[in-house]
Amino acid sequence: MAKPVRWAADAVAMMREGARVRLDYSAESLWRVDRMIEEIRQEGTPYAAVETVLRGFGAYGGEVVVRWAGGEWVEAQGAHWVRTWDGRLWDPFEEARRCFAGDGSLRLLCRDAMASG
Repeated sequence: MAKPVRWAADAVAMMREGARVRLDYSAESLWRVDRMIEEIRQEGTPYAAVETVLRGFGAYGGEVVVRWAGGEWVEAQGAHWVRTWDGRLWDPFEEARRCFAGDGSLRLLCRDAMASG
């Protein structure tokens, strides 16, 4: 599943080069991602202007779940999901959008996915 993995790597590079924030694919690093999304939201940035950034953050959150909760990327009807070993599906892209709306957390999605195992 190349697309989400590439989007996650792009987000890591963007954060390192643009914001000087290091992301290491750890569950703890999702605190920083949630904070960055919150900062973008508080600036009043229109969704259309940050849609690609949010996709990258969602892919990064999903990749953390894949690495730490025994998950895998799956694609269905053009959408990408993470399936954990117990068969549950997680949508980190929607969670990033919810976070931008003030009602989500990639950190908590990862915690819940890890607890499912």
